[in-house]
Amino acid sequence: MSRLVRATTARVRPVRAGARLLAGAALLLAAGAARAEVTALKLGVLTDLSGFASDSTGEGSVVAARLAVEDFRKEKPEIRVEVIQSDHQNKPDIGSATARRWITQEQVDAILDVPFSSVALAVQEVVRDSKAAFIASGPGTSDLTGPKCSANTVHWTYDTWALAHGTALALVRAGKSKWFFLTADYAFGHALEADAARVVKQEGGTVVGGVRHPTAAADFSSFLLQAQGSRAQVIALANAVGDTVNSVKQAAEFGITGGGQDLAALLMQLSDVHAIGLKDAQGLYLTEGFYWDTDPGTRAFADRFAQQMKGRRPTANQAGVYAGTLAYLRAAAAAGSADGRTVVARMKAGPTNDPLFGEGSVREDGRHIHPMYLFQVKTPAESRGAFDYYKLVQTIPAAEAFRPLADGRCPLVKAP
Repeated sequence: MSRLVRATTARVRPVRAGARLLAGAALLLAAGAARAEVTALKLGVLTDLSGFASDSTGEGSVVAARLAVEDFRKEKPEIRVEVIQSDHQNKPDIGSATARRWITQEQVDAILDVPFSSVALAVQEVVRDSKAAFIASGPGTSDLTGPKCSANTVHWTYDTWALAHGTALALVRAGKSKWFFLTADYAFGHALEADAARVVKQEGGTVVGGVRHPTAAADFSSFLLQAQGSRAQVIALANAVGDTVNSVKQAAEFGITGGGQDLAALLMQLSDVHAIGLKDAQGLYLTEGFYWDTDPGTRAFADRFAQQMKGRRPTANQAGVYAGTLAYLRAAAAAGSADGRTVVARMKAGPTNDPLFGEGSVREDGRHIHPMYLFQVKTPAESRGAFDYYKLVQTIPAAEAFRPLADGRCPLVKAP
């Protein structure tokens, strides 16, 4: 699909004064730029369509992007928007190759979602020097807005700093000061553990032990026995998706939570709780940026989403795809451009507002800022039905929810 940008022109009569001629030309250029229009945009949802994050992203992310386009068309019916999709198979080489092909051969203007930090970092390097934008809602690594930040990227939804900081700070301040970490042995798990442990220690708590496990582990018994024997008040799960689901299920089998220890999942989404079931997940603490049953706006979106997803409710990642896509489209229309850096700069220039995340903003480093929420999983008796899983423990204000700008070491951030 071609990208067309139109600008109006006008005729002027020659004038004798060179200064007046130059001034008039400048005014015409400014007026033309102000009336520039983008008439067509192409979006690519690069996601996990077949792996263990397909429930929290996958086809639901594609549906969320299409719902955003549907809402944008009500505002700007004259702009044509096409959405395509691809499965990166959780492999950085496939993700980066797809991104490169989309940008150079298929004229994709923005790449959306991209769960898994390793894939997202690879895609970011492809997008960095291109004309495309990267609106990341699926990955967790805070490096996307830290040392590896890019002028083409906006990071929505969450990151490792926000998840670990939100959960650890609230629980330590509630008197749960002795922690044990059960950590997936790769960069994402290490980052979650490091961020949470830092908060625990800063607040006067103690890390009494920890153990690291391989990804896609089937048996967590030896790890959980170590955690149980540590007598920690909180067993923090610094892992994700299938590993989190399996560790929570097996912790219930060992009677860990019934024995007085709390489980805190440093990354867990609605789809994970659904896979575990309330009987085993009840009492679990987690931090999220979105919950479908928060207010009338989130519930209305969830109903639309469910109609296309066999009754399932959206996860935070899928909600981030919707909100990030809508914000990108509005910025492209306002800027009159499909150039990635231009559109991202426009996103940073003003506030964002949508029915899922409410009012927010995009910082200089590309981090979208919005409130985060500490939830506890309901008991079966507290739940009113399918996907009614969370009760709110604490709202973390937007100003406190994400890593301070000065601490990220993003090269785009100007020194004070």
